[in-house]
Amino acid sequence: MAKQLVVVESPAKARTINRILGGAYTVRASMGHVRDLPERRLGVRIEDGFRPDYETLPDRAKTVRELQAAARGVASVYLAPDQDREGEAIAWHLKAVLAEAEPKARFVRVTYNEITAPAIRRAFEQPGEIDENKVNAQQARRILDRLVGYKVSKIVARQVRGGSSAGRVQSVALRLVCEREAAIEGFTPEEYWLIGARVAKQVDPRDPFEVRLARIDGEKAHVGSSEAAARVRKDLEKRDLRVAAVHRRELRRRPMPPFITSTLQQAASSVCGFSPSRTMRIAQGLYEGVDLGSGPVGLITYMRTDSVAIAATAQEAARAVIAGKFGADYLPPKPPAYRSRAAAQEAHEAIRPTDPARLPEDLAARLTPEQAKLYRLIWQRFLASQMAPAVIARRTAEIEAVPPAPVASDSPVGEVTAYLFRATASEVLFPGHLRVTGEGGKGPRRRDDGERGAETEEEIEALPPLEPGEMLDLKEWTEAQKFTQPPARYSEASLVRALEANGIGRPSTYAQTLATLQNRKYVAIEKRQLRPTETGRAVNAFLTDRLDALFNVRFTAEMEEDLDRVERGEVEWTAMLARFYEAFDPWLRAARAARVAPGQVDRLLAALEGVREWAPERRRGKRVYSDREFVASLRAQVAEGKALTERQVDALRKTAWRYRDQVPALVEDAAGFGLDELSEEDRKAGDPPRDETKAKLELLRSVEFDPPRTVRDRTYDDAAFVSSLREQVESGKRLSERQVQTLDTLVQRYGPRIEGFAEMRERLGLASGTEGEGSAQGAAIEALLRELEAVTEWKPPVTKGKRVWNDREFFESLREQYRVRRSLSPRQVAALGRMAARYRRGGSRRGEGKTAGD
Repeated sequence: MAKQLVVVESPAKARTINRILGGAYTVRASMGHVRDLPERRLGVRIEDGFRPDYETLPDRAKTVRELQAAARGVASVYLAPDQDREGEAIAWHLKAVLAEAEPKARFVRVTYNEITAPAIRRAFEQPGEIDENKVNAQQARRILDRLVGYKVSKIVARQVRGGSSAGRVQSVALRLVCEREAAIEGFTPEEYWLIGARVAKQVDPRDPFEVRLARIDGEKAHVGSSEAAARVRKDLEKRDLRVAAVHRRELRRRPMPPFITSTLQQAASSVCGFSPSRTMRIAQGLYEGVDLGSGPVGLITYMRTDSVAIAATAQEAARAVIAGKFGADYLPPKPPAYRSRAAAQEAHEAIRPTDPARLPEDLAARLTPEQAKLYRLIWQRFLASQMAPAVIARRTAEIEAVPPAPVASDSPVGEVTAYLFRATASEVLFPGHLRVTGEGGKGPRRRDDGERGAETEEEIEALPPLEPGEMLDLKEWTEAQKFTQPPARYSEASLVRALEANGIGRPSTYAQTLATLQNRKYVAIEKRQLRPTETGRAVNAFLTDRLDALFNVRFTAEMEEDLDRVERGEVEWTAMLARFYEAFDPWLRAARAARVAPGQVDRLLAALEGVREWAPERRRGKRVYSDREFVASLRAQVAEGKALTERQVDALRKTAWRYRDQVPALVEDAAGFGLDELSEEDRKAGDPPRDETKAKLELLRSVEFDPPRTVRDRTYDDAAFVSSLREQVESGKRLSERQVQTLDTLVQRYGPRIEGFAEMRERLGLASGTEGEGSAQGAAIEALLRELEAVTEWKPPVTKGKRVWNDREFFESLREQYRVRRSLSPRQVAALGRMAARYRRGGSRRGEGKTAGD
């Protein structure tokens, strides 16, 4: 029997390390954590200094028994999980359970940043002790998460329909997503126009180039309407164009630092289309080892890190590869140094290849396609980070529109508007690190903040040699209608970037946080963007209303900083938890209590004793709803001295309002009963179903619905949905505004299958406009639609990756949406405007000829 036992987390890592160490060691895998807090109870003794009650995980019981059997009789146990907090905690728990089996064994901790023979042998030659501060930081984080998750989740589940959980980091991430969605919905697009010209030199080279209006009378150009654009255009048509100045700059573009966890997740999302969780899974495999023919080899360093530090040996290896592959000119005089953020753990390294000499193309045959993509990304970023800056020559030409000379000397001289155009082009003089990354040295520098003029900084492909005073020939004036854009929804990668920028979470938590939001159905992914669901928005609204201080971005970041201080040994972990709980406990008590005036619940229950005739029971699916039994259950709860939740009080008010005809006092003293707090929709919900709703449902009775369709993990069944609405109306309950809107959409969709539908639309209120029709925005949309209806020759579809871009189909879908809903989103309006501008320039509308370039 081997006298030395090594324990790591995963079988893959065990195989790689076992191959390196040889037969003198037995290497086993713990399969991750072996102990944790109990699943179905709090498991934290708050009054006893936050003492945790750890239990062996049910699905790790067999693993623990096998590890204990392997530990019996050994002289030394090498605890070799990952080097982060979670890995340190795993090592600590392993020591606790294995010491029970072999108390005489010597327990030591080994850490390493890469699974290569030199690194592993060096780690085993210099074993250390478990870092108690790091363990305490992990325990504090786990207990914080348990206190918040366990206690707040119960409140959310009771108070928010569909709500299932809350989390210290999860709920702040949800808040960011919901706040971004609110900003998008509250965004009002503003029209603006880009004015430009195609010009050429009067001597060779005469290739035309584009300039764009940048300044009007010395101020940043802003043309806010078609009328303003026409005035500018009319003024410009009288003028010649002359080069006013040419500015030359030589820029040194430095490489980006090597990857840390968050930047790897962002780059893998942008370049490879990988989600953060997928990226980490692939990276884990590359770290733990891939068989290159002679056994598994770790190809990258540890992938959960927030440090951009690089070992000197790795820098020297990279410089050797750079010199051999690209030449000495691509080496900076000394290896670059990058600065990590303040809280980063400098003992860790950035993510890099374990051996830069293993070129991506040489490994491709041994890796899966996704492994090959991620390895190439890591290799390129690391090698580029050690290379010389790129040198880029940037020229900006300023072109003035020369006003015409006065016709006669006695002509009155008015104010003359000064127009200044600009064009910028860049040329790579020395590619430096761009040789590896493949990036160009030119291109637009765009903003995505929805501000006016977001496209004014684009560069053109080439700028001919120009000199001040040189006159230019005008080929054509150009103009394009634009609309400001709302902020983009978060992608998984940009949300990780936002969390990191705000100091929320740590490298080991980002992917799990995003996965939890999706698993709880608080967010949905649409076109790689995160959209909050109705449930997610309801949960966020409740939490920010009741526990705003707890789920505040700054407070959460401060908690992360406190955990870092615990790890550095600056703060005692139980003292940190005690300070947190001192604030948390009163917040929690306030969140649990229903916001209701004293005695109001008793008054409502007493008033409802006057109901003579209760509504009949309503059945929805397998559930039966009875107002009478509901009120009786609340009365019994109050009699037992139990407070009602906010959700129960809200339901009681809505129920009482439905019986206002039988209990006039509910109307006469609505404020005293708290009924004035009901929304307009809640008040209408107590009214009988609308006649037009009944008529719409009757129209759909004979329709043959489309079969159910599945979008991602949700199934949409029009027939079943209409049947549920009909059942609700037949039970005497009024539909909500949202239900009516959805019903209207379905009636419009199936209208062509209903005989005489065109004549019925206006009578049913389906022809009236909403937010688009009749407004200035609606007029602009209709003008764009009319303009595109005149297009006679559409551009052919373009395939980008797995997506097909078809202008004609896109236009027709927007036209149909506007016909039905009388509105488009700000993004759709902007896209429509860009499309109209493209076809306006291309001259493919009826009555226009093609331009020379077509």
